[in-house]
Amino acid sequence: MAFGIDSSLPAFEELRSEFDLRDGSGEVSLVVTAYFLGMAAGQIVWGLSSDRIGRRLALLGGLSLYGIGAAGSAFAGSMNMLLLARFVWGLGAAGPSVLRNSIARDLYSGDRLARVTSLTMAIFLIGPAIAPSVGELILLTGEWRFVFAAAVPLAFVAVVWTIRFGETLAPENARPVDLASIRRGSAAFFRTRTTIGYSASTTLASGAFFIFLGSGQPIVDEIYGYGDWFALVFFGIAAFIGITVWTSSRYISRFGADRVGAIATTVMVATAAVFLVTCLVTDGRPPFAVWFALVMVFAAFTTVSTPAFIAMAMTPMAKVAGLASALNGVMTIGIASLLAVVFDRMIDDTVTPMAAGFLLYSSLAFLVAAWARGGSREVVDPFST
Repeated sequence: MAFGIDSSLPAFEELRSEFDLRDGSGEVSLVVTAYFLGMAAGQIVWGLSSDRIGRRLALLGGLSLYGIGAAGSAFAGSMNMLLLARFVWGLGAAGPSVLRNSIARDLYSGDRLARVTSLTMAIFLIGPAIAPSVGELILLTGEWRFVFAAAVPLAFVAVVWTIRFGETLAPENARPVDLASIRRGSAAFFRTRTTIGYSASTTLASGAFFIFLGSGQPIVDEIYGYGDWFALVFFGIAAFIGITVWTSSRYISRFGADRVGAIATTVMVATAAVFLVTCLVTDGRPPFAVWFALVMVFAAFTTVSTPAFIAMAMTPMAKVAGLASALNGVMTIGIASLLAVVFDRMIDDTVTPMAAGFLLYSSLAFLVAAWARGGSREVVDPFST
C-alpha cells in the first residue's frame, strides 16, 4: 500500500516535465489523489466480497489488480492515462487497506483490537519511511516509469504470502451479497453512534494528514528549495511517526483506546494552532526547521488517533466487519482525499493553507470524537430480526 503512494513522491519533478505541468501548481498532487480515490472506490468491492467469499480470496483479487494498475502507470502515455492507471492501482490497493481492519476485527475486539491495529500501523509505517528513498535510488538509474514498475514484483510477493495466510472469517459470519443485506448492514453502520462518530472523526483527521501527503514534496522542493533532500525529510517524519505510534500502543493497554485517541486529537489541535500562528507572523513561510517539527508532531499524533478510533468504530461491527470496514474506508480515504484537495489546491508560495487545513479538520475531529464517546460499544447484529 505505502509503496504505491510514497515511492512516487520523488518522481514528481519528472512527471511535471513529462506531462508539461505548471511549475508550482498542485496538478501533480493528482497522482496521489487518483490513487486514494481508487482506494476509496475499492473499499466497498473488497469489503462486501470478503464477507461472502472470505478475506483471502478477496485479498488475492485486490493484489492482482494492484499489479495491473502499477504496470499501467509505468506505460502511461499521457497524464489522463496515468491518472486512470493510478485509479486502478488504488482499486487494487483497497484490498489490503480494507481487509487489514476486517481481519483484525475477526480476531480481536475492544482495546486489544486497538493495540493490535496500532502495532500494525507502526509496522506499516516502515513503508512510508523507506519508499521515497527507494524511489530516489531507482531514479538514479532510470526514469519515473521504473519507479511505478517496481511495484509489480511487490504485488507478486504479496500474492504468495496471502496464499500462505489462513482464512479468518468465521463461517457463521459469512453473509450473502444482496441489496437487503447491504441495506441492513449499512443502516447498522450509520445508525450506531460509536461507529459513525469515530469513522467521521478519523475522516477529518485523515483529511488533514492527506494535505501533507499531497503537498509535502512541492513544499519541500519549491517553497523551501530542499527537493534533493526530500527522501531524507520524509524518512525523518515517517520514522518519528512510527516510533510515536509504537509507543502509543503500549499506553492503549493501560489507559484504553478512547483516552489515547482523545489525547492525540488534543495535541493535533494545539500543534495546528501554533502552526497557523507561526505562518501568520512569518508571511506564510516559517523557517524550514519549524515547519518540519510542527508537521512531524501533527502527523505523528494524527496517526496515533487513527488506529485507536478505527478500532472503536469497528468494535460494534463484528457481524458485518467487511462491509463496516469498507464504509469506514470510503470515508477515511475517499472523503478525506477530497477534503485534502480543498487545501492542496490553495498551496502556492506559502504553507498557510496547510496550517489552516490542519487546524480546521483537527478541531472538527476533536469535537466529533467527543460526541462519539457517548455511544454504545455493544456488538450490533443487523440480521437478528
